[in-house]
Amino acid sequence: MADFIAWVLVIAIAAYACAGGTDYGAGFWDLLAGGAERGKRPRRLIDQAMAPVWEANNVWLIFVLIIMWTGFPTMFQAVFSAMWLPLALAAVGLVLRGAGFALRKPARRLAQRRIYGAVFAIASLLTPFFLGAVLGGIASGRVKVGTTASADAWANGTSVLTGLLAVAATAFLGAVFLCCDALRLGAPDLVDYFRVRALCAFGAVVVLGLIALPVTHDDARYVWDGLIGGLGLLLIILAAVCGLATVLLLLRRSHGWSRYTSVASVALVVGAWGFAQRPYVLPTSLTVAEAAGATHTLRWLVIVTAIAIVLVGPALVLLYRLDTMGELEELTDADTRAARTSGDNL
Repeated sequence: MADFIAWVLVIAIAAYACAGGTDYGAGFWDLLAGGAERGKRPRRLIDQAMAPVWEANNVWLIFVLIIMWTGFPTMFQAVFSAMWLPLALAAVGLVLRGAGFALRKPARRLAQRRIYGAVFAIASLLTPFFLGAVLGGIASGRVKVGTTASADAWANGTSVLTGLLAVAATAFLGAVFLCCDALRLGAPDLVDYFRVRALCAFGAVVVLGLIALPVTHDDARYVWDGLIGGLGLLLIILAAVCGLATVLLLLRRSHGWSRYTSVASVALVVGAWGFAQRPYVLPTSLTVAEAAGATHTLRWLVIVTAIAIVLVGPALVLLYRLDTMGELEELTDADTRAARTSGDNL
């Protein structure tokens, strides 16, 4: 049961990296869209594309946390004790990001929209960085049971590169999806706008990945060994193939399939990380069996997980399907009851 729950955790992390990562990527491009006039149309597209699903994507993060503290309480305690600062910063970023996105649309004053938009965009950059830094600290073996909080746990070379890779990967996903959304929402001129950005983000992922090779070799040797052999290597190769396929599809303007290959490339990398550090949840100090909770707790967790998959899974799939088909409409001012004031549009 412990092994099963561990793989459920890896799958949930992959789902959040893809679903939530796409939203973070959209926020990244919102940040780089330019001034109020030049960035007006890209930001309008980002608002329209994200509105129906951005809250649902955080379901995966909640699921990850529940699996961790219920199934692997020892791991949960160790990670949150050693990494409380980057995790707290990521949590603040999540809250500010959601608040900025939700408040920007009904705001009528240009100054207010700029403030809320900046909060949303900057938090979309910092949150995946800190989450990636935490994963890098875990992979490098700096987190052990009883480890006290320190900057070295998450501000080391592996953590910084993993954080940067997380930002680049989310930017890649966000741009790929926005290409499709531009077509779906009747903005064909923005297709090439985001296509170029998707190709640039993929280039950044490749460059950061090459830089990370010697760093991982020296600083996270156990995970490195798992990535250069067995199933870990196979998944990395498949991820690279999916990434290159995405680039080819973008160049051929086959934007529908590019969404699936881009998601597959990110999900396969997360899966490779899971295979690379097994049987450890904290390399090389805490195995899955050692971190697992009580047997009856795991048994109930398996039952609840199965129920959640049956009840929530189809609803999320339907939501994503309706969104990609353009069946969901954004809220209007009448829906949000946003009232104009005497100082509006200033």
